[in-house]
Amino acid sequence: MHIQTRTLQKSDYADLKESMIEVYSGIGGDYWEKNLIDKLLKIFPEGQFCVEVDGKVVACSLAIRVKYSDFGDNHTYEEITGNYSFDTHNPKGNWLYGIELFVHPEYRDLRLGRRLYDARKELCESLNLKGIMAGGRIPNYVRYAGEMSPREFIAKVKQKEIYDPTLTFQLSNDFHVKKVLRGYLPGDSESLEYATLLEWNNIYYVDEKKKKPHTNAIIRLGVVQWQMRLFSNMQALLDQVEFFADSVSDYKADFLVLPEFFNTPLMADFNDLPAPVAIRKLAEVTNEVRQRLSELAISYNVNIVGGSMPLIDEGKLYNVAYLYRRDGSYEEYRKIHITPNEVRHYGMVGGSEIRTFDTDCGKIGLLICYDVEFPELSRILADQGMQILFVPFLTDTQNGYNRVRHCAMARAIENECYVAISGCVGNLPRVANMDIHYAQSAVFTPSDFQFPNNAIKAESTPNTEMVLITDVDLSLLTELHEQGSVQILKDRRTDLYDITVKRSARTKPEKKKELSNEEDLRVLPPVIVVD
Repeated sequence: MHIQTRTLQKSDYADLKESMIEVYSGIGGDYWEKNLIDKLLKIFPEGQFCVEVDGKVVACSLAIRVKYSDFGDNHTYEEITGNYSFDTHNPKGNWLYGIELFVHPEYRDLRLGRRLYDARKELCESLNLKGIMAGGRIPNYVRYAGEMSPREFIAKVKQKEIYDPTLTFQLSNDFHVKKVLRGYLPGDSESLEYATLLEWNNIYYVDEKKKKPHTNAIIRLGVVQWQMRLFSNMQALLDQVEFFADSVSDYKADFLVLPEFFNTPLMADFNDLPAPVAIRKLAEVTNEVRQRLSELAISYNVNIVGGSMPLIDEGKLYNVAYLYRRDGSYEEYRKIHITPNEVRHYGMVGGSEIRTFDTDCGKIGLLICYDVEFPELSRILADQGMQILFVPFLTDTQNGYNRVRHCAMARAIENECYVAISGCVGNLPRVANMDIHYAQSAVFTPSDFQFPNNAIKAESTPNTEMVLITDVDLSLLTELHEQGSVQILKDRRTDLYDITVKRSARTKPEKKKELSNEEDLRVLPPVIVVD
């Protein structure tokens, strides 16, 4: 047996007519006249498909393009086809409308209809159409009409309590029922002239009018594994940062990622001071380093996740990571979960803002080291649309590193996103509390067929200074979310539990003002709510 899916040709009409008569014998054995099929093949040849088995056409799908807003959800088959003339076809239409899909009864065990739907979906993707709309018959409804309404019938088909040869098949091909249509196809006695308005959304559709510059699906990351070393002065440290910016720019990277506290070698000049004083002296140069990194982002046309640096704001010491966009703007994220070591040695306090950041490469999230060990944060960011999570970190031992690594891998899986971690390696003499470091920087992925089997896109050599350059495909995240083996974000039982933010974020991160109960502090349900 030889099976082939291809576009329909005029020479196929005799087989098409024979199959249609068999399929629609229950509603009079209607079929399309040859002149109408010829017209479809003239105005939209790429939209007409058939399946040929051993040289005979036994299945077919017909379609037109429409501007769906011209018809809306309350239309009939006659209206959408232009009184069966196909004059409603619009070559610039943004939806594919299914006019016909049938399989000869003798060949239905071959699942040929799925091949036709796959061909339609591929056509939508190639033409960048929003999706497929169609009116679907419910031929088994006549058996249950005395017991239930069409809506109840459809619900039971969805729950697999009732089988309907048409609707069951359409639901299994990722269509959903948008509404019930009355009088859609006069003469359809099996469906009692009811029909389902079916919709399939093209997850790869891009609205060209709303498309932002540079928003491609493939994003290149340059993740730095930073060697801790003594620098003679701040310019020497900045020269090393520029070296990495220059390097990843040569590879056309979209992001350069630096680790947590990458600038602490500059504390060597203050090693005679107590640790809390020394790190505050380091914080005095944070604005200068920030300004220089912002300039590098512009000069080398790369977004920089600037690791993290200490920052003093109204007398409080924060651990702050910066996002420097290549358009010259920048944002900051203040580490929320402060480690016992940071509290004990430096007197640091945690930030209070959880939010994503828009870039020319999609929405990103920032968490610093210990933050990634708290799954609530990344779940909140995922709900805000995060696609890539960047985690600058600094760990001294392998067990500390493994906490960051394994939690980062879990965050990628449970939030259907990429996670890039960037750490420091080597030893740093003459800087108290920064003696030794362990790291293996990496980029992690969700775990499904679209991604590597071990859910690791790339990883560096442990404890060696290097830059990790790898590509991530954002379109795979969309595919995973809609068609994954498991759909974690969709399958959450939000009727039973939820995660919320108890304190609202400041609308302007640069605003130096304490939150107040009257203005910015808002109490909502607890972080985890269980009914």
